[in-house]
Amino acid sequence: MTQPARPSPPSGSPEPRPTEALSMQAANNDGKEATFPGENPPEKDPLHLGLRHRLGHLPLQRKLLLALIGSLALICTVIGLLLNAGMRQSLTAQLHEQLEFAADRAASYSAQNGRKPSTESPFAPGQASGTLNAKIVSGYLFSGAVLDSKTGERKDITDTDVQPLTSVEIDAPPVVHHLSIGDYMLSAQHDPGSGGVLITGLPMAPTERTLASLGILTVTISLAGLIAIGLIGSMIIRRSLAPLQRVSAVASSVANAELESGTAALEARVAPEDSIPGTESGEVGRALNALLDNVGAAFAVREASEAQMRQFVADASHELRTPLSAIRGYTELISATEHFSDDGQRSLKRVLEQSTRMSSLVENLLLLARLDEKHQVKKAPVDLGKLAAEITEDFAITAPAHHWTPRIPATPLVVSGDASALRRVITNLLGNARKHTLEGNNVTVEVRRDAATHEAVLRVSDTGEGIAPDFLPLVFKRFTRADAARSGADGTTGLGLPIAKAIVESHDGTITVSSVPGNTVFEVRLPLPPAVPPKPSTPPKATKA
Repeated sequence: MTQPARPSPPSGSPEPRPTEALSMQAANNDGKEATFPGENPPEKDPLHLGLRHRLGHLPLQRKLLLALIGSLALICTVIGLLLNAGMRQSLTAQLHEQLEFAADRAASYSAQNGRKPSTESPFAPGQASGTLNAKIVSGYLFSGAVLDSKTGERKDITDTDVQPLTSVEIDAPPVVHHLSIGDYMLSAQHDPGSGGVLITGLPMAPTERTLASLGILTVTISLAGLIAIGLIGSMIIRRSLAPLQRVSAVASSVANAELESGTAALEARVAPEDSIPGTESGEVGRALNALLDNVGAAFAVREASEAQMRQFVADASHELRTPLSAIRGYTELISATEHFSDDGQRSLKRVLEQSTRMSSLVENLLLLARLDEKHQVKKAPVDLGKLAAEITEDFAITAPAHHWTPRIPATPLVVSGDASALRRVITNLLGNARKHTLEGNNVTVEVRRDAATHEAVLRVSDTGEGIAPDFLPLVFKRFTRADAARSGADGTTGLGLPIAKAIVESHDGTITVSSVPGNTVFEVRLPLPPAVPPKPSTPPKATKA
């Protein structure tokens, strides 16, 4: 049964959508990149900035590996796209050629048979499975069928396929249309037998399957190559950057060394195999070795200069002790044997006070010089609680205007140290509390054992006005005076607390300070001697009967 051909609907140009109109308007703004409401500029895109921030914190090894894999993935993608496009063009050309041959066979067969009933087969002998043949006479579909791809049997064309078949132009290049039986490449020519239009088509499915298989194969090979290159590249990059990591380890060890005193020995150096000139890591290692040599030489010069200065201070202090003692002695002798006016007596008293203060300063300088030379401290068992109680009792008698409260444990707390040096520490701390607090304040001296750290703890706290926060980090610096930080009438040299710190550190201890108005605490921690386990008692020997 013939069916009327349905002409294709006239094609019209639809009006541009609003988004397309906006895009066209944005493209015409003097060639500048347009931004729309609610859209962030590219340079201020949070996602872009966050990605740059995360990439900036990646190690060099991961950056190189990502760059390698990314470059290889881009190359594989380009090759795959080009290969797919080339294969598609080649397969399409082959399909064009096959369609031309099938159309020629169909035209020759139609010319031989002429106008025969539609029951006759429209297919010429030798047509491949899947081939479509159709005849249109006077605008009507005269006959049309397809050879089944699996069985080779003839199948008639359905009504839905009439419209795409009639829209194929005669003697035009082949076109692809979607039919109910799949996508077909169609061509139309004049039918020499019936005088109508003869349409021939071949399926696109084999070509698409070939391209899909090629795409899967390309993706599989690319992924396998990316994984292999990633593993091999990671190993190569890791081995290449291993010298740089060793150089970094040397730099880190130097950075973690205690260089404040300037006497630390900078013995760490980059190995010779990691400091070979000509390579990136070798140049870095060589430069680091040169830097360490330079710093070591500077430390050696500094240490020699400080040693010379300490020796000078020690010698000068030692030499000044004798004339200062002579000045004090003669001043006391003149004051006792000669008669002076009241002004003369005041002057002699002032000379005696200043000479005594000068003697104390010289003694402090000599002590600091000896402590700086790291002399071995002569240690012996010292009962820290008993020593603190005695000194506190002395201050309670000599400075009765303050309230002195000792908190001493009942059991002896013995440390290993120099008794005279530790006495100097406690005396300086108590003297500091007496000088820098007003009369009537409470000074508490506490001695206890810290079982957690196995240390003896000496705490000297007062209820004075406190130390100013900006001066607190400077209290252990030499020749610093708390003129505005804490009140007091006595003149100070600024060496009491530095001497206490030097003595405590020579005993492998620590000294700290914390201060708020009404509660200033100096805490000294000294290591306790290791506990000696008691010897096991031996059982009495059995006597023989």
